[in-house]
Order: sequence, then structure tokens, then C-alpha cells
Amino acid sequence: MVAAAAAITLATGAHAQANLTAETASPGGAVHLSPAHLTEIAGTKGIANIQLADGQTLTNSIQNVAEGKTDIAGTPYILPFLMSRGVGPYGSLGAEKGAELAGNLRAITPVTLGIFFLFAYDAKGIGGWDDIEGRTIYNGPPRGGALTNARSMIQIITGLKDGEGYTGIQTNWGQSGALIASGEPDAIVLPELFPGSRLTTAAAAGKMTGWSMPKEIYEGEAMQKYMVAPGSAPFTMNVDELSETMGDDWSFVSEDDTFRAFATIGGNVVHKDMDDTLVYDLVSAYVATMDDLKAKAPFGNSVGFDAPMQGMCGANPVKYHPAAARAWRDAGYEVDDCAVADG
Repeated sequence: MVAAAAAITLATGAHAQANLTAETASPGGAVHLSPAHLTEIAGTKGIANIQLADGQTLTNSIQNVAEGKTDIAGTPYILPFLMSRGVGPYGSLGAEKGAELAGNLRAITPVTLGIFFLFAYDAKGIGGWDDIEGRTIYNGPPRGGALTNARSMIQIITGLKDGEGYTGIQTNWGQSGALIASGEPDAIVLPELFPGSRLTTAAAAGKMTGWSMPKEIYEGEAMQKYMVAPGSAPFTMNVDELSETMGDDWSFVSEDDTFRAFATIGGNVVHKDMDDTLVYDLVSAYVATMDDLKAKAPFGNSVGFDAPMQGMCGANPVKYHPAAARAWRDAGYEVDDCAVADG
């Protein structure tokens, strides 16, 4: 009887799933779809039961992971950078505690949260980046990284500052679609997905045009430096491919066949002490079902789900969990040593 009981225990343990918690943003974007897919695949493959809480404030979510309160969280990589310095939303932690907590975070999968570019309704008659002086530009929510990035992008490209060369207007994300459709802003600079729900909804009210970053500016020192800051990465896409992706309601303008912009990037992070085998199995299953993940949303091919080196190394303090890096490499992806944590 004892031997039989032991055999049952061993058999059960061999197939037992880990119970994990995860936090991410509201549905509709890539930063939600990525952990949602991971949750589904982990359960289907018998790797883990993941309880995913969406609609979370990611600033808090990654601190929960760093403190061992949550197992997985989605994040733009600017947040771990700010945490590592104890600044911004992590000012109360201080530099020493912030650095300690940020040091507990390890990446497992990448994602593009949004691509910053200029767009407007054709009815507005906007001529592009050199025609926004004196205009009203919707450039994000009242505060936060999106507003800072949009203002910086406009200033580097045009030399214009919000409130001086143009009038910036802001509203919370929940009101963004209504504001764009209202026609109040002459043009918009926001982080978007190709195609994302906000762009699809906006185009239903009239044809729109998006403008590439000028090649000279894109390749210039100021923009190149800005695009490699933590949480940002250069973005290029073939104009014809982009036009096909976005459909007949959209036109795109570039001086050649390449659309240039920059992206807000991030990924899913775990605690550095998460079990190696568990991490490897989770990431391996995720990578093996990459085609299924991409097929779940219209923007699946343009958000870097399969770009593990996007935005890594340099000033980005986040590195891959060694077992995650091994899973990506075993699947044939390149992951540089500078992007992988020791041990």
C-alpha cells in the first residue's frame, strides 16, 4: 500500500501544474495579448495555471513582481529603468531600494506597446511634419511617458515646443477615440498599433494619412540617441506592406519605400528566482505557438512578439532570465549575451 501510494504521489507530481499569478494592462493591445496567450498555452500544455488580472497599473505590477507578490507582469521597459534609479513613480523607494528591486526583474518575452507617428484626417489638409506649426496637436494623456515621447518626437523633428510652436491638447486614453473623431485636433502624434482599434475607429469617420519620420532626422544623432533610450526602439516598415495592413482608409507618406518611426517597447517580466525549468517550459511553449499568437490580432505581425533583442542591452536595465534566453536560442532566435542575466 505504501509503495502504491508513493507511486501515485510521484505520478501526480510529474504532471502537476504550477499555480502562477500575472498582471497586465487592459485588453485591446499587444501588452495584454502576450500574457493572455501565455496563460492559454501554459494551461493547454499542462505547464502552469496562470491567473491573469488585466486592467492593472503596470507601475505597480512590476513592483509586485520585484517584491515576489506576483509571478509575471507586462511592462514598458521605461518602468524598470525608472525603478532602478528610484525616480518618477518610484521616487518614494529611493535610489538604493529601487535599484535592488529592479535587479530582481528578468524578461521572458518581448512586445511593442505602440509606434509613435504623425497622422491626421485628410480633410484637415495637413502637409506633414513641416506643416504643424500653429496647429492643434493631440499628443497624449495629461501626463506620463506617451506625452513625453510625443512632445520629444515633435521637437526633434520640427524644433517646435508644446505651447509655443503648436498647441498641444491632452486627454485620458479612455476619451482618445472620441477626441480624434471629433475633429478638434488638426493632427495627432500617439503610440499606435498597425492596425490598432483606435486607428480603425478613427478611420471610420474619414480617410486618414500617416507620415513617416524624415529619413535625415531618423538617421541623425539626436533621434538615434533618443530611440535607444530605455523603453524605446527604432521602427521601420515597408510602406506598401503598411498600406496593405491598414487598408483603403489609410495613406502613408515617406520619401522612399520605408516608413520610419520609433516604438515604445517592453515585455513580460518575472522574478529572477523563478524556477529555471518552469521558465524554459513557459517560453518554449510560447515561442512554439508564435504563429497562433500573431494570428489572434490584426496587429500581430507588427508588434515584435518574435523580436527578443528589440530594445535590449545599452541603458535598458532589464535582462533575460537565463532559461528564457536558452528557450529563445533553442528555437533559433538570436539573443546576445549582453541581454542575458548571469546565473
